[in-house]
Amino acid sequence: MKLNPGQSEAAAAIEVPISIAPMMDRTDRHYRYAMRQITRHTLLYTEMVTAQAIVHGDRDHLLGFTSAEKPLVLQVGGDDPQMLATCARAAADFGYDAINLNVGCPSDRVRSGNFGACLMAQPERVADGVAAMMAASPLPVSVKHRIGIDDRDRYEDMVHFVDVVAQTGCRHFTVHARKAWLQGLSPKDNRTVPPLRYGDVHRLKQAFPHLWVEINGGFTTLDQVAAQLGSVDGVMVGRAAYDHPYLFAAVDQRFFAAGEPPLSRQQVVEALLPYIDHWVGRGLKLNKITRHLLMLFAGQPGSRLWKQILTEQSCKPGAGVEVVQRALAAVQRQGEIQTQLGSLTQPLGSWG
Repeated sequence: MKLNPGQSEAAAAIEVPISIAPMMDRTDRHYRYAMRQITRHTLLYTEMVTAQAIVHGDRDHLLGFTSAEKPLVLQVGGDDPQMLATCARAAADFGYDAINLNVGCPSDRVRSGNFGACLMAQPERVADGVAAMMAASPLPVSVKHRIGIDDRDRYEDMVHFVDVVAQTGCRHFTVHARKAWLQGLSPKDNRTVPPLRYGDVHRLKQAFPHLWVEINGGFTTLDQVAAQLGSVDGVMVGRAAYDHPYLFAAVDQRFFAAGEPPLSRQQVVEALLPYIDHWVGRGLKLNKITRHLLMLFAGQPGSRLWKQILTEQSCKPGAGVEVVQRALAAVQRQGEIQTQLGSLTQPLGSWG
């Protein structure tokens, strides 16, 4: 990748055209490992981990990952500069490629801790935290935020927020193109109810051409991603990456000019079998991994059987890799049946 003037190799590792959003109860290490069988180059994020948990908790459990998941960004939530500095040092020690500060989550629990989207009303506080993280480790620091909150949702409010934070030297901003209502809307509704305002993010990039501006919110197809890249530097995809993971099979060739073809869905499962066997052997319940695989065959023959077998059998005591093999065999049989039915319905002239 060609570096822009003043751009470090570390920054280049995370300044890529497409990423998968950090999602609570979704983007854990098992999901990320599975996605790496589908796309090698898409930037991945952890779930948000609170600064308090990192400072006081079991870091191996909270921050552990395998090198196969890289490039990988640790997302943290917090507002205390000293704690955030500790998080940045921990991220560097564990080998993350970057650290990201969550200024976008609208949940009550997050807001009660004075982090997440409510911090958009405190840009100087965010700047203090970002500066502390930048001073504490060599990792690039980025900020994920909304276009606004409550009544502070003018374009000018967002520009002020970004301008204050960017004065720290932070140059990577991921913008969820919806405002957040901190009163009256649930976190789920905040992902869909406030209207998307892509134009505000495009204007932000024009106003700050020296910053890396990534847009997030509502993208479900790769054509939509490609269309955005003329106006911003990168696109972050959220729920679609979880609900339709094989969507990303075309990403490496389309956006990273990768030469190798993607694995088929069946090959993805086969590549995951040793990983699944390893973790089940360590005492992990099978459904902690297979819950991330339920939508792998979405829209394909056998998808219903795949989900049914994994859902019903992965939670049973002693369930292991054989459950996944059984589900894959059911998908293959269904595919063969569909192929045979298709050949039987060919026009007479095509039989030769």
